[in-house]
Amino acid sequence: MKKTLGLLFCLIGMLIPVNASHAQNNPRNLYDIKPGDTLWEIARTYRTTVDELKRINGLQTDLLQVGQRLRVPIMYEVVSGDTLWELAQSFTSSVPAIKASNGLSSDVIRVGQHLRIPPRKLSMDGKFVLMTRDEFKDWIFNQKFNRVVRKIQQHHTFQPSYKEFNGSNHFAMLQGMEEFHVSGMKWSMISQQLTTFPDGKVAVGRPFDMPPEGSFGLLNPAAMHKIEADAIAIENVGDFDAGHNQMTAEQRETIVTVAALLMLKYGLAPSVDSITYHHWWDINSGERVLDNGAGHAIKTCPGTGFFGGNSTVDAKNNFYPLVRQKMNAIL
Repeated sequence: MKKTLGLLFCLIGMLIPVNASHAQNNPRNLYDIKPGDTLWEIARTYRTTVDELKRINGLQTDLLQVGQRLRVPIMYEVVSGDTLWELAQSFTSSVPAIKASNGLSSDVIRVGQHLRIPPRKLSMDGKFVLMTRDEFKDWIFNQKFNRVVRKIQQHHTFQPSYKEFNGSNHFAMLQGMEEFHVSGMKWSMISQQLTTFPDGKVAVGRPFDMPPEGSFGLLNPAAMHKIEADAIAIENVGDFDAGHNQMTAEQRETIVTVAALLMLKYGLAPSVDSITYHHWWDINSGERVLDNGAGHAIKTCPGTGFFGGNSTVDAKNNFYPLVRQKMNAIL
């Protein structure tokens, strides 16, 4: 555990971009939350707005926690060799955003020029935050969560499947799932914390510090709440039973990457205890049956074709090794 945490601290440090040419002029665009901080005060300090800070950082609430990190706009003095593209890469921004923020009509910048560099805004709709894999990596390590998490649950949506995804309706699909969960299942909001899509995007829905709702043990509320208390639920859009949707390479990479990042965030190692499939649980009693599902009410979820299948053997042979490799690659 100590080795894992040490590597994690190194990783978090590496997430702060540093370029050799900026060694004497490298302002930090990460702000560490201190006791008493508010979004309004931070926004005033960095000459921005609360709404902009929330969209830059994918914040679902105005509440801040000590130890949390926020991306903030910075002022930067141009040095020899700088380009807008390099500055955008170094400070999680974009060339168009830098140009718009500074009223630039061309990409030409000069030594000594002072530029305001705003970090990229994330795509948000209400509490839903839609991200690329790289954006999610930055997001997850800058957040501070209080709930203890010991396992992540892998699900497939079954319905909606690939045919309902048109490449741009991420938020509409999330809202549709939430409507079903609230109106149909009588849950408080969308059940899952994370949703992956065929194009490789990943969305945050239910806040991480709230346990998932209704993911296992539907007819046994006591067992369900016990199972979900220390879980993160992931819904992977698609029907991954063999012979149905063929998982895209982009979604496959996102599922592996998200699992690896969650393992690192919570100090876990891939196993049947830390990465669990819906198929391994009796949906009535909440009993974990693993591969002994005969005579039990079980679902095929996350699919009979999910990374080779939905048994523990399939997970150990085809999914966990990929997650371990990704964890090593990230570190």
